[in-house]
Amino acid sequence: MNPIDLTVQDVPAAVRRVVETLEAMGHPHDPVMLDDAARTAQQAADVLGVALGQIAKSIIFRRKSDNAAVLVVTSGDLRVDEKKVQALVCADGGKLGRADADFVKSATGFSIGGVSPVGHIQPPVTLIDEQLFRFDVVWAAAGHPHAVFRLSPAELRELTGAPVCDVTVPAAT
Repeated sequence: MNPIDLTVQDVPAAVRRVVETLEAMGHPHDPVMLDDAARTAQQAADVLGVALGQIAKSIIFRRKSDNAAVLVVTSGDLRVDEKKVQALVCADGGKLGRADADFVKSATGFSIGGVSPVGHIQPPVTLIDEQLFRFDVVWAAAGHPHAVFRLSPAELRELTGAPVCDVTVPAAT
């Protein structure tokens, strides 16, 4: 793992946004570039040598009533329960929809596989999975499938200002 050097010209704009956001908020851990891609939670856990649950995966949904991006940051070993999320973010029987790659990119500025919990081009509605608090340290994407950063679940809450909720079910085996 190599710390991200913003003086290097080929650092993607999305990664720059994450680095600048973390610096502005005084986050103590710089993002790092991985030699191998970490597009999935399992890939990230394998590359980092951590438990699957320590990967803070970012899942984007689309709230149908207003087309708002809904970000759920959850443990890599769990599956998001869409009905729980819908009950928390959709008023008056509103619906939550799946977000395709184009929606994710246009709403967040990130491509699937590199969606960070911070540095979005438009602030999403954000929820944090309470199960992340099982761990002292978690790792989140930093704007690119090769970029990640270290943080605690409490730091994630501080950085995003998001509520901590029960939004998951065990992953299918």
